[in-house]
Amino acid sequence: MHWLKVSLQWLLRLLYRVELKGIKNYEVAGDRVLIVANHVSLLDGLLLAVFMPDRVSFAIDTQWAKKFSLILKLANVFPMDGDAPLSMKALIRNLQEDNKVVIFPEGRITVTGALMKVYPGPGMVAERSGATILPVRIDGAQYSKLSYLKNRYKLRWFPKITLTICPPQTINAPDDLSGAKKREYGANALYRIMTDMMFETSNYNNTLLHAVINAANINGWNRVMVEDMKRVPLTYRSLLMRSFILGKVLSEITSQNENVGVLLPNANANIVTVLALHTYGRIPAMLNFSVGASGMISACETAALKNVITSRQFIEAASLESVVEELSKHVTIHYLEDQANNIGLIDKLRGLWQSRRPKATIEALCPDVSANDPAVVLFTSGSEGTPKGVVLSHSNIVANAAQIAARIDFGPGDVVLNVLPMFHSFGLTGGTFLPLLSGMKTFLYPSPLHYKIIPDAAYNTKATVIFGTNTFLTGYAKHAHPYDFYNLRYVVAGAEKLRSETREAWMHRFGVRILEGYGVTETSPVLSFNTPIAYREDTVGRLLPGIEYRLEEVEGVEEGGRLHVKGPNIMKGYYFHDKPAELVPPKTDFGDGWHDTGDIVSIDEGFITILGRAKRFAKIGGEMVSLAAVEETAYELWPDAMHAVITVFDEKKGEKLVLLTTENNAQRRDLVSFVREQGIAELNIPKEIVITKEMPLLGSGKVDFNGVKQHIESLSAE
Repeated sequence: MHWLKVSLQWLLRLLYRVELKGIKNYEVAGDRVLIVANHVSLLDGLLLAVFMPDRVSFAIDTQWAKKFSLILKLANVFPMDGDAPLSMKALIRNLQEDNKVVIFPEGRITVTGALMKVYPGPGMVAERSGATILPVRIDGAQYSKLSYLKNRYKLRWFPKITLTICPPQTINAPDDLSGAKKREYGANALYRIMTDMMFETSNYNNTLLHAVINAANINGWNRVMVEDMKRVPLTYRSLLMRSFILGKVLSEITSQNENVGVLLPNANANIVTVLALHTYGRIPAMLNFSVGASGMISACETAALKNVITSRQFIEAASLESVVEELSKHVTIHYLEDQANNIGLIDKLRGLWQSRRPKATIEALCPDVSANDPAVVLFTSGSEGTPKGVVLSHSNIVANAAQIAARIDFGPGDVVLNVLPMFHSFGLTGGTFLPLLSGMKTFLYPSPLHYKIIPDAAYNTKATVIFGTNTFLTGYAKHAHPYDFYNLRYVVAGAEKLRSETREAWMHRFGVRILEGYGVTETSPVLSFNTPIAYREDTVGRLLPGIEYRLEEVEGVEEGGRLHVKGPNIMKGYYFHDKPAELVPPKTDFGDGWHDTGDIVSIDEGFITILGRAKRFAKIGGEMVSLAAVEETAYELWPDAMHAVITVFDEKKGEKLVLLTTENNAQRRDLVSFVREQGIAELNIPKEIVITKEMPLLGSGKVDFNGVKQHIESLSAE
């Protein structure tokens, strides 16, 4: 049957332009090999039977085996009944005879475009047989008429298909695990291998503009991708056309590789401005307008900004006239309304023509910009010190979007309601670029603080995805109609700890499970999050594919350690205020490229539990006390209020805990009684309680601990 295999290879290459990558990985895998592949179409079995070098065996469900007579001529088919132990034992024996067997761990063709549930059987088979696992990524077949994704993609008869053979791996479960635990271990290990494969084979080493073009080619240039409160929808084509037009105008007032300030709300104009700056090799620096004049001036100095792009309409609506007046003493302010007056018919026609040949245009306008070059400058919140500039590369952001997409089935058909500001990394990557690169429409809303309006916006836009913080999600839950979130598939929380009250309110009132995640600006930002497949309450999920971690021991902390991470989404480096625009690459005691998150965490079966910021531990009476844990106790006693704990100087013990709370009736004696009832050490009881009407917050919704300290100091002075 060699002639049949050769003929089919020729035919499939002709029709689907099939490309086989990583053949060396196949050669080094050995003889006893379990080939695991993602399952995206009815073509998958034929593709693997034809393009794998040897005559391999297929472990296929008994019912499906009867339907594929052509594969029977090309490969050995091993009918399987997944629920029959004898079937599994026979497959293990087959592998132990040094055979190569193909299996689809999902057990079915995907209907989401992402990985489906991975069954534990294949992992157990690999572990017990001692077989090497060889992951194979099938990409492109999901866009064919033979997939089950007609409601998600514009399917075509003959899309290009790529088969990527990844490096071989093994599963070695610890010997002390019981049978059930060993089975679970194998399933988790195989799922990790599969998601790592999905990420590593994605084209994340790319500039943002090229990544947008690739997404447009997949999802259709006329797909509506961005919309804001003005209700002017932008397709991929119109988005790039506007970016080329505005980019030409902005290039005349800025210079190559210049950091350019962007002072805009969540609106079409913001994403157009960011991409416009990219078209001519400029680097947008996203200014946080919630920090006031002094904060923005500090940011401008840190990134050595000379020019800032903003809008008169926005400045007036946000009452920022006095702030901009102060800012204008340090930088040149450019208004988009004025730049629009400089756009003529020739500029518009040029932009239209460029949007029809975007790849060639980008290569002509900014040929020297690579994936590893700076794409954006963000600024840390400064909640515990002076804000720093964080420089993220193009590949940092594209990689983070690909890491997220490898774990969860975002895609065309989803609508993201992005209320998080784009000067916040969560709002920029998760709320803006992730949708753009995944084919999801994003609706940009200008402020996350409109608690009464945003639920209705979710209802009217038919939002399926929303990103938020605990503070914001609590506010929406209080004001929403029970049916406002009827269409939501995913609510992802980050930036601060998700309160159990918030989680329960969303589940009981709206029937929506909040998926808590974790990230920092320096990691573009997402490091981990819970998913429907891998979920554990009170954790922030498992680390995303491609991320290495190490835990540094912390004196006085028995459980866990200080988290250091490394991966393709780790920033290029910092800008410090005393060294403006001078890039300082990430480095820790573990080596170059490692970032110290400053968070103390514990990790169990891959799930991360945040114990607190390293800076938010106090040493009292010789013991380490987590300020976050003290706040958690206050929330349990007074769940409807906001709480923040800081340390202040104490003559007797060096430092003491002070609680700032919005609970009007807060009494220390009530807190003492509650702590004793819970059996918590009394070192965790604040020495003082200060009541306030409003808790100082950052623009992201997180508590501003610098503001808390200043507030308590001012009250003490009074």
